Amino acid sequence: MPLPSLFISHGSPMLALQPGASGPALAHLAQQLQRPRAILVVSAHWESQDLRVGGAVKPETWHDFRGFPAELYRVQYPAPGAPQLAAEIAERLTQTGLPTQLDAERPLDHGAWVPLTLMYPQADIPVLQLSLPSRQGPALQRRVGQALAGLREDGVLLIGSGSITHNLGELDWQAGPEQAAPWAKAFRDWVVEKLAAQDNAALDDYRRQAPYATRSHPSDEHLLPLFFAAGAGGQFKVEHSGFTLGALGMDIYSFS
Repeated sequence: MPLPSLFISHGSPMLALQPGASGPALAHLAQQLQRPRAILVVSAHWESQDLRVGGAVKPETWHDFRGFPAELYRVQYPAPGAPQLAAEIAERLTQTGLPTQLDAERPLDHGAWVPLTLMYPQADIPVLQLSLPSRQGPALQRRVGQALAGLREDGVLLIGSGSITHNLGELDWQAGPEQAAPWAKAFRDWVVEKLAAQDNAALDDYRRQAPYATRSHPSDEHLLPLFFAAGAGGQFKVEHSGFTLGALGMDIYSFS
């Protein structure tokens, strides 16, 4: 049975130390899946002009953030890379009209390693990342996902890592886990409805059609990995749903 593709809302980097409700949900999801032979992540934190795939033999753990406790900077995720698979992915994408370059130096950013510390804490599965040409919008990400969907049959877990809502300027640092801003919930509920209905046209046009789209995503990069995961998968399922800090959506979706 092929692996699903996943969309993970990775939240704050502090998720690695304070997993809240998402940590058990991610751990449970990993336990339910067939063990992957490799993991490919499209992260909101590797924006690029063109497509690039990380081909490092031993990608470093990149603490690509500032202002957090020293303990967080000591967290390492020493998963091996997958240079041969990276070359195969670059070739597969290039042959489908999506020219892709190898990047042998790219480390793992926190959009990749933070959720993986909770899913596969042993760091013994090869991990590589594919960049996000964020200026090219949802349609490109859906196309990339479709081009790589066959990897699911080969035991590669495809993950889009971003956030279902992402407006850091409107976070409520006093909000409890049961609180959700009405505008953020309205946006999340619209996306879930359209995913369930497989209404790709509406989703691709979410900027105009979704309620509170600009408020939920002042910029596109944290939602675009969803389109990669949806393009790579099939039947939609909500694996986990919730908010933190009032407005930061923490949903996890699978496409099987």
